[in-house]
Amino acid sequence: MDQPPYDYSPIVGRESIRWPTGARIAFYVAVNIEHYPIDRPGLSITAHTTGLTPDPLNHGWRDYGPRVGVWRLMDCLDRYGLRASAMVNSTVCTEYPQIITAGLDRNWAWVAHGADNSRHQPTIAPEAERDYLRDVVDTIERATGRRPRGWLGPALTETFRTPDLLAELGLEYVLDWANDDQPYWLRVPGMLSVPYPIEVNDITLFVGKHLSGPDFVRLVRDQLDQLYAESADSGRVMALALHPFVISQPFRQRYLAQALEYVVGHPGVWLTTSDEIAAHYAGTHPQGAA
Repeated sequence: MDQPPYDYSPIVGRESIRWPTGARIAFYVAVNIEHYPIDRPGLSITAHTTGLTPDPLNHGWRDYGPRVGVWRLMDCLDRYGLRASAMVNSTVCTEYPQIITAGLDRNWAWVAHGADNSRHQPTIAPEAERDYLRDVVDTIERATGRRPRGWLGPALTETFRTPDLLAELGLEYVLDWANDDQPYWLRVPGMLSVPYPIEVNDITLFVGKHLSGPDFVRLVRDQLDQLYAESADSGRVMALALHPFVISQPFRQRYLAQALEYVVGHPGVWLTTSDEIAAHYAGTHPQGAA
């Protein structure tokens, strides 16, 4: 029987994590920069037209992200001195090269996020997966000048072989196994799992649960306060998962700003990227150490 690529490890009793400068929380912003082909279904705001090709209603909602939303989000992150961990589909590199240029100007971290967000990992034929992953990683490296160190599958999807194949390609961590508040080693040599939020995620909150902007601000504050209270003896990771076509609708922007202002002004928070979290953990907690 196939098993998850990790061992069970309760958070109590682990070796302590110490973040740089004595911070108790490592915080990163996951900005999902995605391409949805017009002739395939994708995440939708309404089911009424999802069977149509083309589907201007749902495609247009998603396409607001690269055309408008990501630029508004950049301005907000800049205001608070935050670098994005960009979860980037490789197709973005050719479809929206201006976004790549703007991210490079801001020294963003680049996390490979599949080819596009309508193609989920288990749909890739087993014999084709290695070449598919290599093409995704190589395309992002050519466009950014940096080989991605991390991976987030489209819709957090993997096959049972994905972590091993990513390790062969030189990647160091995955974000798909969203089951912890701390990084941990997978059974795959050289491969970490870094926390990624399923619930503190604008799609879950605004599209799935239909929360309001004030609800979002309160939730972010509560998340940080609880993790901070638990982190006196060992550090925790907190992230926001954002999609520019959701969080950057104009009426939500002030609430994102309020949430980020609270995080940035909170004591004991290391404002960082998923790359830096993985590198720090790997350097202080070597795989296989007792």
